[in-house]
Order: sequence, then structure tokens, then C-alpha cells
Amino acid sequence: MIVHERAVRFEEVDAAGILFFARYLGFCHDAMERFFDGMPGGYVDLITRRKIGFPAVHVDGDFTAPLRYGDVARISVSVARIGGSSATLSYAMKRARDDVDAATIKHVVVATDLTTMTKLSLPADVRAHLEAHVT
Repeated sequence: MIVHERAVRFEEVDAAGILFFARYLGFCHDAMERFFDGMPGGYVDLITRRKIGFPAVHVDGDFTAPLRYGDVARISVSVARIGGSSATLSYAMKRARDDVDAATIKHVVVATDLTTMTKLSLPADVRAHLEAHVT
């Protein structure tokens, strides 16, 4: 598991003054990029040099407490499942100021050749990295 912290910015809140629900996915993507920092070259290398992407094919979320402008989300990323070409990433978000659970998100991604936009088997190094974070 890795932990990533991300502040809620002014432009991310809705008229109710809370983080707009769709922005939670952006927070998850930020955390996913940090998750792959544990590999040589990180997410940037996967995308730009190796041309391997991880598009979402399914997302499921539960929202339990609001995040407001100025709050910091503490996002724990772990791996719930690994398939032949897919993985399910789990994100547990807490408000850092009071450690209250804010959201849980499950995000299924499929390894994709970004040149042909076809799925591919998880490369061995990616699989090993995912396996190191299974909970």
C-alpha cells in the first residue's frame, strides 16, 4: 500500500462547498500515478516510453463524509485483485485533519498498448509491483 496526500483546491468544490463527486476520480488518478512511482521511471515511463496505459473499465465508489476546500485527502492505494491483463485498485480516502473516512473507490484498469489501443498481458515488472501491494 502507498499513501498519497492531496489538498482540495478551490476550483474542485461544487455549489454546496464540497468536493464535486467526479473530482474524486481525479484524486484517485493522482494517487495511481504515485503508486507507480515505485517502478523505475514511474507512470511517466510506462505511458511515454513503453506506451503502456491503464484505462478504467469499471469504477465503483462510496462517499461517506465531505471533503471541503482546504481539506487534505489522505489516499491509501492498494491492490484488491490481479488478472491476466487487469487489476483492481482500491482507494481509501480519509480527511487528514480528523482521520474521518471520506470515500472508498474501486477502480478496475486494463493494461493497454497505447499504440494499438488493444489490451495486453500485464508485463512481469508491473505484475510484480501490483503483487507487492495486494491487501
